[in-house]
Amino acid sequence: MARQCYISIRRLSSYNLLPLPSTTQEPADLLTKLRFLSSRGHLQEALSLFYSAPSQFHYQQTYATLFHACAQQRQLNHGVKLHHFMLAHHPSCPHDIILTNHVINMFAKCGHLNFANQLFDEMLGRNVVSWTVLISGYAQCGMVEECFRLLSGMLGECRPNEYAFASVLSSCGYGQGKQVHALALKMAMDASVYVANALITMYGKSHEGGKVEALTVFESMQFQNLVSWNSMMAGFQLWKLGLDAVRLFTKMHRDGVGFDRATLLSVISSLCPRNSIAVESSLKLCLQMHCLALKSGFISEIEVATALVKAYSDLGGDVSDIYQLFLGLSSCQDIVLWTGMITAFAERDPVEAFFLFCQLLREDLDPDWYTFSSVLKACSGLVTEWCTLAVHSQVIKTGFDDDTVLNNALIHAYARCGSIALSKQVFDEMAFHDLVSWNSMLKAYGLHGLAGEALQLFLQMDVKPDPATFVALLSACSHSGLVEEGIKIFDSMSENHGIVPQLDHYACMVDILGRTGRIIEAKELINTMPMQPDSVIWSALLGSCRKYGETQLAKLASAKLKELDPENSLGYVQMSNIYCSGGSFGEAGLIRKEMEGSRVRKEPGLSWIEIGNKVHEFASGGRWHPQREAIFTRLKALVEQLREIGYVPDTTLALHDVEEEHKEEQLFHHSEKLALAFAIMNEGSLHCGGHVIRIMKNVRICVDCHNFMRLASHLLKKEIIVRDSNRFHHFKNRECSCRDYW
Repeated sequence: MARQCYISIRRLSSYNLLPLPSTTQEPADLLTKLRFLSSRGHLQEALSLFYSAPSQFHYQQTYATLFHACAQQRQLNHGVKLHHFMLAHHPSCPHDIILTNHVINMFAKCGHLNFANQLFDEMLGRNVVSWTVLISGYAQCGMVEECFRLLSGMLGECRPNEYAFASVLSSCGYGQGKQVHALALKMAMDASVYVANALITMYGKSHEGGKVEALTVFESMQFQNLVSWNSMMAGFQLWKLGLDAVRLFTKMHRDGVGFDRATLLSVISSLCPRNSIAVESSLKLCLQMHCLALKSGFISEIEVATALVKAYSDLGGDVSDIYQLFLGLSSCQDIVLWTGMITAFAERDPVEAFFLFCQLLREDLDPDWYTFSSVLKACSGLVTEWCTLAVHSQVIKTGFDDDTVLNNALIHAYARCGSIALSKQVFDEMAFHDLVSWNSMLKAYGLHGLAGEALQLFLQMDVKPDPATFVALLSACSHSGLVEEGIKIFDSMSENHGIVPQLDHYACMVDILGRTGRIIEAKELINTMPMQPDSVIWSALLGSCRKYGETQLAKLASAKLKELDPENSLGYVQMSNIYCSGGSFGEAGLIRKEMEGSRVRKEPGLSWIEIGNKVHEFASGGRWHPQREAIFTRLKALVEQLREIGYVPDTTLALHDVEEEHKEEQLFHHSEKLALAFAIMNEGSLHCGGHVIRIMKNVRICVDCHNFMRLASHLLKKEIIVRDSNRFHHFKNRECSCRDYW
């Protein structure tokens, strides 16, 4: 850690400087003023005072004070000017070993290592501080080979001190650190708390194999200070051993050891879902750490608050509670905290995440790379592309337009918002395409049913494809019904590219075969898989069985799906639909009763549409919307108009014991139909001049709604874009981009 490797030149060498002149107190007064100003960050004033003072007051201790301040504040330009001044006005000073150490330290701390090394080589005599400050400079820059070279040279001239060992260890990896550890043991330096803390930190940064060594060092220490405990907890956090970090903190608290900001940061960061603690327990511990931060006042530390926001977010905590924590820190919010809040909302409330981004700009904060990455993730969950366009303009404005990662995120966001043209524009304008760029564009084409374009793009790839590439290609073939092309791609994975198909690839192939009626082949493929099929594969087979009425095979797929994913309603719903389609209403009723008995709930169908700059949500039945009656009236008129051009409600999946009129009424109140009626009512507030209506759904669109949207696009002379849980449907002139294949 930085603090344990820090070397205070003043403390090590304030003795042995020339004595102050005793004839006057003015030099002493000058030194006091210089120390006062530089310690409070007023280096420019201190230097001005020094340069204006008589030259007889410029003795070694005043120079040492100012060089030390330049090093502390990383002010290389001031340090260089001061060095030139010293050489010009006091040529004898460079021969003083203590003062030269200060100059070397200044250049080393400011990263000017070549000149620091030159001064070091020119020294007529060196002491332990000379070696240590240069080692510290190289360690600060992570130049471990230079640290080792200097340590070897140091051993030939003097005995390394604890600071030299700590500095070298701060730059080491596991293997090199073990060598330094052995040397420290040989020289009995391991007893030093500074060296021991540096060893724990070094092992903590290593792979989990360093856990045993770190614990051994920690437990063998005669005295453990706060840095020792913090270093050990930081190690547990990096090793994703959250439970061990919490246990150590509990022991630390029980032993009466205090804690600081670093302690809280390590413990809170250990509570992420990837650690060794159950999510519910982690949330409870997070709340306890939150209370402790409030009680101790550390909640005002921006790093602690940001860590809490991230922990609550990662653990699925209530976003309203996270937002309250954020609001309570209005006096000390920085870009990292704002980014944490945007990340917390990105998936669960993308509209709020975008609002926070806009508020961030109004607060005159400059978004960074992480901010853009998080808000673009939120944009991918929105209905229209105007939010992505707004963020894109800020990406360009702040100079990130050449960033490959952000451009990849833009491709994904535009595609998810329904604008494949803008995705392609971003891709085409990129100066460099990495593997993710190609995969993102392939996935975008597949999402919109453009398998031909995806296959053409694949032929242009100039990087080696990976498993995700073939998932995107196979998914594109699945969405477009390209069976033979899909089979060729699947076979080429191992034959031409050396990639072994995994579960995702088999799921795509089962879907490709099953959707075109080749269900027996799909089942045979499952039987020959080298791994156990997962719930995704069985759900793909079940969907195909529903489409083609394969009841017996559907029973097997449904049973497997319920076994692997008992909370998923799909196994029940699909079997009920299959029985209803075949007229077996009694069996369908038994399935629904079984579902109720298992306390499995079907995910309610929801749709969203953006009118003006406001997103409206609709549930089946429209019971949540304040304009429900007006929407029903407009929808009723639309249905009558569509009947005249051939619309016939598909009631085959409705409950058998309900009158036909009520069956149709249930269909008419599906959420996407309500959203469409509301869009027509507010035509003047639609984006794209009202020529395009965009609707987003959380579940797959049903057959009746699909037919309804096809005819509505012709009647209204508009393009209707529906994004369901699986893909995009572009309805235009009675046709859908999926070619009725979904």
